Amino acid sequence: MYDSVLVATDGSSGTAETLAHATSIARDNDATLHGLYVVDRRLYVAADKANQDEVRQSLEEEGEVALDDIVVGGEEAGVEVVTTMAEGIPHKTITNYAEEEDIDLIVMGTHGRTGRDRVANLGSVTERVVESAPVPVLVVHIE
Repeated sequence: MYDSVLVATDGSSGTAETLAHATSIARDNDATLHGLYVVDRRLYVAADKANQDEVRQSLEEEGEVALDDIVVGGEEAGVEVVTTMAEGIPHKTITNYAEEEDIDLIVMGTHGRTGRDRVANLGSVTERVVESAPVPVLVVHIE
């Protein structure tokens, strides 16, 4: 039923639960697991000019760690893993990736960041993906 499963991550602590569901589905369906981290350009563009490069670098480093976690989780589950770091507005980038890569299922957590980062993201990325995704979206409840 699923040949390609996308797990979108923001590097938050709830990613482990989301990844567990995604890897299980990929393993059970002999599917490729795609990991996607979006560098939210709004976060570094909003920083003052002197700090933009530092903010962007920090986001990219966070993305590398998050994608490494997906690689490890996929390898432990015995599934093929493809990871991508992209830049843009998260919900749009996730849905565009799903279309371009012929993804069959998107797996995301109910929420990611908290506090200031959540306010900066201007709403729920997951909610926006659910509303606009070209494929089914599995939303994992994160405590």
